[in-house]
Amino acid sequence: MIIVMQAGATEDQITQVRAELTQCGFDVHESGGPGKTLIVAVGGKNVDGRDFESLNGVGRVLQISSPYKLASRLINPEGTRVRVKNVEIGGAEIILMAGPCAVENQAQVETIARYVAQNGAKILRGGAFKPRTSPYSFQGLCEQGLKFLQRAAEQNGLLVVSEVMDASHIPMFLRYVDILQVGARNMQNFTLLKELGRVNKPVLLKRGPAASIEEFLLSAEYVLSGGNKQVILCERGIKTFETYMRNTLDISAIPALKQLSHLPVIADPSHGTGKRDSIVPMARAAIAAGADGLLIEVHHDPDSALCDGAQSLPPGHLFGLMKQLKTIASSIGRTIAQPVESATAAD
Repeated sequence: MIIVMQAGATEDQITQVRAELTQCGFDVHESGGPGKTLIVAVGGKNVDGRDFESLNGVGRVLQISSPYKLASRLINPEGTRVRVKNVEIGGAEIILMAGPCAVENQAQVETIARYVAQNGAKILRGGAFKPRTSPYSFQGLCEQGLKFLQRAAEQNGLLVVSEVMDASHIPMFLRYVDILQVGARNMQNFTLLKELGRVNKPVLLKRGPAASIEEFLLSAEYVLSGGNKQVILCERGIKTFETYMRNTLDISAIPALKQLSHLPVIADPSHGTGKRDSIVPMARAAIAAGADGLLIEVHHDPDSALCDGAQSLPPGHLFGLMKQLKTIASSIGRTIAQPVESATAAD
């Protein structure tokens, strides 16, 4: 249930509504902008919304029929913008997050950070803890990898996003990263999601490989209900009967999520396809479909990468992609950062 307060509602009136809801057993969340207060009541007992319409300062009462309440578009019809330092995700500018699948060593991540910064990236991505299908595959450099990421990002004016796999690792991640990523395998790790609901940093939540859109938004609801309103959704491909691609990047999920939820949505065409030559066309499609950003794997020597080299772009391909995305972005009334003149256009 959403209670929309009148424009002139006083703080005493808002407090009274909160108190009435709490007495009925609801968890109470507040949102809205200047001069507009929305009080969202989740849980509690069955009540008649008309009982709250008679309270002083209440404008109207809306019922939320979807199982996800705080993620619903009704909460913020204009859309949420997640701001991280000088970067805003969900606004007019399309944000590029790029970097290696895995941090391999300090020189590698510093080289790639320089490349992606020159080509318009605002956020450096990289895995320090790597969940791999095989226990014999490279598992990441752990905390040392986070240190390398942070240093490379600071040298190039970038922010950092990296995947956290366990709730016990959260304090460590808070020291090094700006955005905490929840990988596809952990989308329904509800213990981890609950703990991330208590932190004061954005969470990038990836869709699970077999998750419906509703299940995806309910996972976001776990973080939101804990008090953390800074959630970014990421479409990264789902498992289908098709085996040519690593996954099937669900482009249709992007406008669907934007219609159902107020949260910003980005796309990961690297994991969504698993094929280097498919990343560029799918990135173009994702932006045309309304994505607020892209998460792309980039490696200066992809054929020698320790992890997912086959789905990593060399710097020259990123240069060309960003030039193409400028045209698409401008045609839909948006912007995207462009490579600097000195950025390499060679592979």
